[in-house]
Amino acid sequence: MTRNHSTSRDDAAGARSDPALGPAETTPDLDPATQPGRDRLDGYLAQLTEGNLTIRLARTAEDLAASQRLRYGVFYEEMTAKPTPEMAASKRDFDAFDPVADHLQVCDLTLGDGAAGVVGAYRLFRQAQAEKFGRFYTIDEYDIAPLYDAPGELLELGRSCVAPDYRTRRVMELLWRGIAAYVFHYDIGLMFGCASIPGTDVDELALPLSYLHHHHLAPPERRPVAVPDRYVSMDRIPADRLDRKQGLAALPPLIKGYLRLGGYVGDGAVVDPQFDTTDVCIVVETQHVTDRYFKHYARRAGEG
Repeated sequence: MTRNHSTSRDDAAGARSDPALGPAETTPDLDPATQPGRDRLDGYLAQLTEGNLTIRLARTAEDLAASQRLRYGVFYEEMTAKPTPEMAASKRDFDAFDPVADHLQVCDLTLGDGAAGVVGAYRLFRQAQAEKFGRFYTIDEYDIAPLYDAPGELLELGRSCVAPDYRTRRVMELLWRGIAAYVFHYDIGLMFGCASIPGTDVDELALPLSYLHHHHLAPPERRPVAVPDRYVSMDRIPADRLDRKQGLAALPPLIKGYLRLGGYVGDGAVVDPQFDTTDVCIVVETQHVTDRYFKHYARRAGEG
């Protein structure tokens, strides 16, 4: 969930991960205890194929490596993130969360039906997986305790990226339909993650930050708060002096997309100098998501 539709660096990138970690050579999480009914979900995803584009969850070490290579190309080569020496040597973005999370992938079948075809990726990290691992990624920046009272399971969205030639509405909608299938399958009640706005000068970012604070602040019972030592106030322009239209226009496209899905933001921003960004915490209650992705998918899948 970050800068825009195609070059997002959700939840921060791997440069804050353990520098001793090498590229993950294990498969993603396929433990039946945390992946009930996975074959059924894979079947749902297969139904979403559109022409040469299909969507799936990674199953092998090769699949996982494909997501990591795509992320590296976007975050570290196209954008300005600084990789660890291990990442630079392997040309992969990786961290300790990768092997225990799920990895949604859009594949172009004309490039191959395996890892070679991966052109879009999203990391999905459910509450059951986080409890097994020990924590969510977002807690480095935000206190997410209020989210645990939400009905259903929590889902942390992260590491979204799309290859340059595939940054189209068609690909983004396919990713969201895949997330819809995943949400229905695992009874997700709440989705969340960090979203980034380019730049670290919060005074220069006063317009988008203030717009989010005044018009999209989460209700208290669903409001993450930036950790004290990193908290930056988003209330930088008084509401009566804020141009709402300009504030919305100043947001990266991906954040606008989450707002259209009924999303709201936590209290406080977090500056990330490693990536030259300022992060906000986005929260989306799945019952508020538009028919376009979730209810439409439920009808197709026979879930509702």
